[in-house]
Amino acid sequence: MYIVQIASECAPVIKAGGLGDVVYGLSRELGIRGHGVEIILPKYDCMRYDHIWGLHDAYQNLVVPWYGAAITCSVHCGWVHGLQCFFIDPHSNDLFFNRGYYYGGQDDQMRFAFFSKAALEFLLQTGKRPDIIHCHDWQTGLIPVMLYEMYRYYGMENQRVCYTIHNFKHQGIAGVDVLWATGLNREPYYFAQDRLGDNFNPFALNFMKGGIVYSNFINTVSPHHAWEARYSDVGCGLSHTLDVHNHKFGGILNGIDCEVWNPEVDRYIPYHFNKDDLTGKAKNKKALRERLMLGHGDKPLICYIGRLDDQKGVHLVHHAIYYALSRNAQFVLLGSPTEPAINSWFWHEKMHLNNNPDCHLELGFNEELSHLIYAGADAIVVPSNYEPCGLTQMIGLKYGTVPIVRGVGGLLNTVFDRDYDTEKLPEERNGYVFYQTDASALESAMDRAIGLWYEYPQEFQELVVQGMEYDYSWNHPGQKYLGIYDYIRHK
Repeated sequence: MYIVQIASECAPVIKAGGLGDVVYGLSRELGIRGHGVEIILPKYDCMRYDHIWGLHDAYQNLVVPWYGAAITCSVHCGWVHGLQCFFIDPHSNDLFFNRGYYYGGQDDQMRFAFFSKAALEFLLQTGKRPDIIHCHDWQTGLIPVMLYEMYRYYGMENQRVCYTIHNFKHQGIAGVDVLWATGLNREPYYFAQDRLGDNFNPFALNFMKGGIVYSNFINTVSPHHAWEARYSDVGCGLSHTLDVHNHKFGGILNGIDCEVWNPEVDRYIPYHFNKDDLTGKAKNKKALRERLMLGHGDKPLICYIGRLDDQKGVHLVHHAIYYALSRNAQFVLLGSPTEPAINSWFWHEKMHLNNNPDCHLELGFNEELSHLIYAGADAIVVPSNYEPCGLTQMIGLKYGTVPIVRGVGGLLNTVFDRDYDTEKLPEERNGYVFYQTDASALESAMDRAIGLWYEYPQEFQELVVQGMEYDYSWNHPGQKYLGIYDYIRHK
């Protein structure tokens, strides 16, 4: 199959969050399986050019109709770790992608509406006719709309669209301008509730809703999150639309890149190990303690790795630190606060705990250190308020770091409670799950993990090994996406 991914991110060249990892990981898996994959991205001025090989002009004068006139673009081609990527560079006074940031402009909706239009024009003008166009998140929600309403009449009637929603919180809310800019034009038609009209604001268009209505298949990034999106407030107002289109909606778990996240070959950790020989993990724990100047002793080491914000359950992350210390465990945090108030709060905690030999808070993000923490910690807490998929718990399992998670989204599809899971056999369980958002729920799960570590060390080791036996690589998701592509091609 010939597949084109169109997205606003692709790790490691453009990465603001998990979206970039998915676009890279899935594309790589599809390529390994022998399919032709190309990726179309914006050419941001601030992307990591050091991860692009052989960047060259691929198409000089891409003329993109815009507001009744046109904007000319250059399209550059290069290889990102073996993946062929095309970067669209508009020559416009709007400087759509030359602003030193990926997201955060007042006109983000227009920026990505233009990118979507330019991506389709590039396919049209170069004669590229992929079997599947795979779009991601609100930034590309207009692609299936324009494909169905415009481009199919210019010889692109056979292209099928798979639309993946990574986060329902950001949907791309815009006004009428976007219709006139892209050439869709007909206001009453697109403002209709069964097309792009926002479910709650009669004066707004919703890019993500358009993607759902017009795509051939929509998925989110875990089966449980797909259920949550339809039946809880996690759908952020799109539950009814998903219900109407439930015949073409599902959930597919993300994978992790096992070339990057693999304790047998990880270049960032001093000692390699696997499930048959965990001596390297014990040595990494010692190395982590030395690096962070923590005390050595017979204590479990619990960690948190990720953003510090409301989605991630920041109040429970804070509570986990002090509960671990009260239970004679150590705690390491590697987190980047996303708001000034949270930043101040955790800097205050960092100063307060600075001389504690059992605690280290590292505020910010450090790729190298994150690998060492995964390799050296005994358990990882993931107390998210909502989590579409979650990668930290999967990486934790791969590194023999027992996950303690809240039962939401993809966390529920990947972590099975050692004591209470009813779906898995005891030898298939791999962590601890709690459900409420209060401190006592978190404490009950942490208490069981710490208690097992102290009182039944052999059984804790067995739990570690059971977690490491799970395969959360891109192998299974890759197969499922191919199944969807095949289904929509022949429908």
